[in-house]
Amino acid sequence: MFALPRGGVPVAAVIAAELHAPLDLVLVRKIGVPFQPELAMGAIADGGGAVIVRNEDVIGLAGVSETEFEAVCAKERAEIERRRKLYLGARARPDVNGRVAIVVDDGVATGATTRAALRAVRALSPLKLVLAVPVAPTDTLEALHDEADEIVCLEHYRDFGAIGFFYADFRQIDDDEVIASLDRFSSPH
Repeated sequence: MFALPRGGVPVAAVIAAELHAPLDLVLVRKIGVPFQPELAMGAIADGGGAVIVRNEDVIGLAGVSETEFEAVCAKERAEIERRRKLYLGARARPDVNGRVAIVVDDGVATGATTRAALRAVRALSPLKLVLAVPVAPTDTLEALHDEADEIVCLEHYRDFGAIGFFYADFRQIDDDEVIASLDRFSSPH
């Protein structure tokens, strides 16, 4: 099971407990437009090798050069490495070759980070790749159909808004909570 930190970790922990499955992370970062960082011009994921998803429409509309794109990628790649060391330390990546891999997040919005995460885990050669999320926009799920072998989504809506609207408690998950969950589900039990 692979959670997208930090918000996907508590959701994945519930699933890991139910399935008696180990929990790992797929580290993904949004590649934000330099002058508007919340606007995703892509995403980068670490699954053993960097996987980069580009949103060419946003890149073109924002007038972002290849040099600017690469500079933001380098910054986000460094943040992924920092988080890998913080969260996972020297833990080995799980071998999912020929096994079912489940990618979990707290929800999907635009799909850029989810797409990058799925591609990174797909590169590890699982037998089957499942995306499991509580909530997502219907059109984004449809766009992700070719990225996963199966999608499990509890609720999806044409008019979506933001993921936080669907939670009674959408507080920030801190690093200590991520590490504690990983320690709890570090190996099958």
